[in-house]
Amino acid sequence: MDIVKIAKPFISATVSVLSMMAMVQPKPGKPYVKRDSVAKGDVSAVVGVTGASTGVISLSFEKSCAVAVVKNMLGDDVGDIMNDVKDAVGEITNMVSGQARSGLAEMGLVFQAGTPTVIMGDNHSISHLSKGPIMAIPFETEHGGFTLEFSFDS
Repeated sequence: MDIVKIAKPFISATVSVLSMMAMVQPKPGKPYVKRDSVAKGDVSAVVGVTGASTGVISLSFEKSCAVAVVKNMLGDDVGDIMNDVKDAVGEITNMVSGQARSGLAEMGLVFQAGTPTVIMGDNHSISHLSKGPIMAIPFETEHGGFTLEFSFDS
């Protein structure tokens, strides 16, 4: 799998979903190969995929960015901010995964995804159970940053 080609649907899906659903304009940074399992943010959602390959997709948000996303999505209807953040990060990850998988399907790589699992807390870990390299793409917003990661079995 050409990792650079595969990154493009993830980047466009992330920018599209966050700008439409949360009125946030994320700017992608330089992709890199991640060498550890420590999350780059405070709230992460992880979704497993199967099909053309087995892998994992995750989004990890800094707390300030996650709260801004929730407030933009829900307006003044924020009730329990922690539960709302958990739900919103899971839903955003689900939508990014879906759009990215549509882009990958156009390349002939068809994937099915599970339900995202959300992890919260300082210095939590994300386990990419696949055997391939973990690609990380950092994004910046006016509210803080987040990182998209994906990894597939080679």
